[in-house]
Amino acid sequence: MTSIGGAEMVDWNLAVATATRFVRPGPEVSRDEARAVVAELRRHAKASEEHVRAFTRLIPEGSEPLDTPVLVVDRAGWVRANVAGFRELLRPLLDKMQERRSGTPGGAMLGAVGGKVTGVELGMLLSFLASRVLGQYETFAPAPRDLPAGESAGLSGSGRLLLVAPNIVHVERELDVDPHDFRLWVCLHEETHRTQFTGVPWLRDHLEGEIQSFLGQTEVDPMTVLERFREAAQSLAGARPEGEEDDTGHSIVELVQTPAQREILSRLTAVMSLLEGHADFVMDGVGPDVVPSVGEIREKFQQRRARGASRLDLALRKLLGLDAKLRQYRDGERFVRAVVQEVGMDGFNRVWTSPNTLPTKAEIAKPADWVARVHRKAEGAP
Repeated sequence: MTSIGGAEMVDWNLAVATATRFVRPGPEVSRDEARAVVAELRRHAKASEEHVRAFTRLIPEGSEPLDTPVLVVDRAGWVRANVAGFRELLRPLLDKMQERRSGTPGGAMLGAVGGKVTGVELGMLLSFLASRVLGQYETFAPAPRDLPAGESAGLSGSGRLLLVAPNIVHVERELDVDPHDFRLWVCLHEETHRTQFTGVPWLRDHLEGEIQSFLGQTEVDPMTVLERFREAAQSLAGARPEGEEDDTGHSIVELVQTPAQREILSRLTAVMSLLEGHADFVMDGVGPDVVPSVGEIREKFQQRRARGASRLDLALRKLLGLDAKLRQYRDGERFVRAVVQEVGMDGFNRVWTSPNTLPTKAEIAKPADWVARVHRKAEGAP
């Protein structure tokens, strides 16, 4: 744990406590119903492995990729898992901040106060997200030895699949769809993410390297960060009235970036669009054979994504940059669909050859450019 004079730069325990205190309660279910939901999600997660591998052909027959656990969790469990993941991923940045502050007069006091404030802020963010996430492949799960006693059960240190049972039940009721079909449909999406990372050995390290490069460019001088946030707030305050399009708008996350970080973010955005779009393509491609009501589910789910839960939800999504994630699903799925139609599934799978064959952000928008670049090069065309 990164700390200064015993004071943590981020009070992780406070983040967990804050999130679990403010997260909304899940849907009302009996104990027997809860057990049945958990058991069914586990079965669907297991069945999804075969469906996804057969459809994507990402993992050759007979090969055994690294196995990673499937955890069915409640909202508090999702919070604890993500705090552990944040702690692992942000460790280099926090070490950098610790080194900077250790030589500053009053640095220990600043670290103590800042850690509390950051812990509360992170907790509030997680409380907002904890009731919305259906599932997640946690790519950067910490190794069991880095977790407190009692939190390492079922962890391999190489990733884990989380299914958030109360959120799945909440959405299937809200959409009024067949619960068994919906649960399998969600598992197909999340299993695709697990297959991506277990079937492409270099992908995790590549993403981690990009993220660490992004964090390495972060300004650690408090006055610089304050000035950045002030500029971000002024920009957001000048947003256009409701109903007007603003193609130049940015989230507060984007507005505090350096030029170098924007370049890295462009690459990360392309990769995340690919991963999310591929998962959506697979879940709908497998769906007709194993999920009878997939058409109804997709239509209702897309409508839910587009409208958001409330005006406050839409505002928070814009502020935090979550609206960009919705575009990633849409743009990425269009890219995957167009490439598969042009060169087939095996031709599309060349995207996983190396970091050099990943699409750029521009190619996500123009799939034909990726096909021309990767397939022409592979076939030796001029």
